[in-house]
Amino acid sequence: MSDPVQGDNIENVDSPDLEELDSTYKPPPEKTIEEILEADKEDESLRKYKETLLGEAKAGKVIVEPDDPRKVIVKKLALCVADRPDMELDLSGDLTQLKKQVFVIKEGVSYKIRIDFVVQREIVHGLKYIQKTYRLSMPVDKMTHMVGSYPPKTEIQSYTTPQEDAPSGVMARGTYSVHSLFTDDDKNEHLKWEWTFEIKKDWK
Repeated sequence: MSDPVQGDNIENVDSPDLEELDSTYKPPPEKTIEEILEADKEDESLRKYKETLLGEAKAGKVIVEPDDPRKVIVKKLALCVADRPDMELDLSGDLTQLKKQVFVIKEGVSYKIRIDFVVQREIVHGLKYIQKTYRLSMPVDKMTHMVGSYPPKTEIQSYTTPQEDAPSGVMARGTYSVHSLFTDDDKNEHLKWEWTFEIKKDWK
């Protein structure tokens, strides 16, 4: 497990290992910002370290959207390809409309997925991004990215997946549906959505 407020732990887990991980892994109990600051407060160097990591959150609750009770608000998904504009999905509106917006991906191209989100109120522990891909209603891929744990901040925070290569060849071309889930160690579903991409011989 990474540091309580470190968001750099990245790891790919294939589906069989994921089930094993879920069955044996016991997440640590959640702690509030106040509890983290109180623990080991007599250790001056540790206290300063924790205050640096917590940033603005140590001064009080960070609330970005007062009318939204969630701790994690997922804003956007972007498909990022070098030397091309990012292809973006707005996740703050009507999620049922997302399947109508189809990303076109050139076969064999390398890409990354970036997720923009807001953390407010409390630290969130062990965020995960889980993605299942289907073609003709049949599962063809599943991946889990360990995003990490994040303190609340007023600005948007981001996680970018490691680089991946789109499949290529005549058999790979076609339309794929994706089921995405942003969750955490305690299986809180911060957002679940579906989207679509199409692999073509070229970008057009």
